[in-house]
Amino acid sequence: MAEKNNQAQPELSLSEQTRIRREKLAALQQAGQDPFEITRFDWDATSQQIKDNFDAMEGKAVKVAGRLMSKRGMGKVSFCDLQDRDGRIQLYARQDEMDEEVYQKFRKFDIGDIVGVEGEVFRTQRGEMSVRAHNIILLSKSLLPLPEKFHGLQDKELRFRQRYVDLMVNPEVKRNFVIRSQFIKHLRDYLDNMGYIEVETPVLNTIAGGAAARPFITHHNTLDIDMYMRIATELPLKRLIVGGMDRVYEIGRIFRNEGMDPKHNPEFTTVELYQAYADFHTMMDIAEGVYTTFAQKYLGTYELEWMGEKIDLTPGWPRMTMVEAVRKYVGIDFDAITDDTEAVAAAKEKGVELADAAEKTWGNALYACFDQKVEEHLVQPTFITMYPVEVSPLTKRSPQDPRLTERFEFFICRSEMGNAYSELNDPIDQRRRFEKQAEQRERGDDETEMLDEDFLTAMEYGMPPTGGLGMGIDRAVMLFTGTDTIREVILFPTMKPQGEGKTAPKAAPKAEETIDFSKVEIEPLFRDFVDFETFSKSDFRAVKVKACEAVKKSKKLLKFTLDDGSGEDRVILSGIHEYYEPEELVGKTCIAITNLPPRAMMGIDSCGMLISAVHHEEGAERLHLLMVDEHIPAGAKLY
Repeated sequence: MAEKNNQAQPELSLSEQTRIRREKLAALQQAGQDPFEITRFDWDATSQQIKDNFDAMEGKAVKVAGRLMSKRGMGKVSFCDLQDRDGRIQLYARQDEMDEEVYQKFRKFDIGDIVGVEGEVFRTQRGEMSVRAHNIILLSKSLLPLPEKFHGLQDKELRFRQRYVDLMVNPEVKRNFVIRSQFIKHLRDYLDNMGYIEVETPVLNTIAGGAAARPFITHHNTLDIDMYMRIATELPLKRLIVGGMDRVYEIGRIFRNEGMDPKHNPEFTTVELYQAYADFHTMMDIAEGVYTTFAQKYLGTYELEWMGEKIDLTPGWPRMTMVEAVRKYVGIDFDAITDDTEAVAAAKEKGVELADAAEKTWGNALYACFDQKVEEHLVQPTFITMYPVEVSPLTKRSPQDPRLTERFEFFICRSEMGNAYSELNDPIDQRRRFEKQAEQRERGDDETEMLDEDFLTAMEYGMPPTGGLGMGIDRAVMLFTGTDTIREVILFPTMKPQGEGKTAPKAAPKAEETIDFSKVEIEPLFRDFVDFETFSKSDFRAVKVKACEAVKKSKKLLKFTLDDGSGEDRVILSGIHEYYEPEELVGKTCIAITNLPPRAMMGIDSCGMLISAVHHEEGAERLHLLMVDEHIPAGAKLY
């Protein structure tokens, strides 16, 4: 008989398991024992409290509640793992120590069910701290089975889409969000103790200002106006400084209509703080202080590991001007260059290209060199100071060099972690810079600052010398948790919809669609431009998209990491960001020319060309990346 019980049972399909669970619920409801009618259970202990205080609690009565994560035995003796807010603890249930009816009901419970347990604390013969159950109450029925216990929920995309399941079956994930909560609390305590006041400013604005970013646009029906979801909290917070609130900060959600990658999500959390009569040096001390004190207090160490690098947060972080950094890592001394043309030429000689919409100036050349060639070297915590005025429209100029501003960013493991200024408080200079930004916007850069007349009016009343700092909460938490993607530290990251859900009504069959090509203009055949011999030399191959991300400081370029069948990754840049978001292309099979010489684009070598279909419709260009059947292997040659 024992042998028969130990034989592997046939695995039930998901639909079959769901059907059985619903039948169990229906039977309970018919018997007047609907678990969903129970409104509360007064537990008095958690798994961790029992383990931490076992000697004092052994033999004492307790009430615990949580989710059943496993069941073993199920004859006259049963063992279960109960998961509550603090962790897991074993339940021991014995038929002869419980009401028989209660025990028989318990035997029908499923993994995933939520229960309340009355019992006593004891240690099993094997030494495991447990709760000996005397009564078990079904508080909520799980109608869907949990993922298979040995493999859990491992698919990353599914984990992020179904965070509720992720937290159930991967309890270590909760640690990331506990650390996130601790960091935000620590940040508040740190600033409150310095005399800062926490404030709230509007999320909806008529002007998107305070950052160079593309906003989300919505519409207010009553006022019949378009509004922007905020891209920064900077400008309203500075208005408060003008009003006499000398130390203010806001922790809040920011929204930017831009690409997604391991370090960027369209909505994210920042802290911005402003202090009157201070400068960017004060902000450096605050940024370093927040990070180092948190590491010591909550993690007990300054030494962390992140993105495969060992990071040392010991106080006393190095500070380096941008000119010094470019001289060290690129080999160009911008202090010795005074001419715009010479600066742009020097950058180009090092393989650095300026953005299309950027003016060809000394400052833009300096910043492009830093952006494309220096950031990759900044592994340990480092402050980079004195940014060009062209990329710092809200920052006070340096008295020593008016081409530069009193601004810093600090970097850890090649990632920018925060940005700070000695804030510009000259309203006349501020107007000129806004106007420069407006000109750049007219040239096609829709991520530049909008001109905010009300903010200029506020500044004309007089703003004191002020230091300001902005830091990304999500990226800080990535560092302190050692995670390599922002989605691991945002409970519900932005995801592309999967399509209609299972319960969505089926659409009526569509009538045969007629496509109107009357307004479509097709490119002329290339026979007059490319001879067959040249064309025949192009090596067309199938490539698989392993990764795709937006290229920093470029509105058009996407960077593809491709499997071309050679065993080595191939990088190709393509100017198709207007038509595609990076995440929707990962996993696709495309066609590329693979025998072109490398071409430097934004400081990155592009090795090949992805093939797209292009046409014009009503004067606008339309583009479709050529994607083929996923069964075609990487490296397959096209003839």
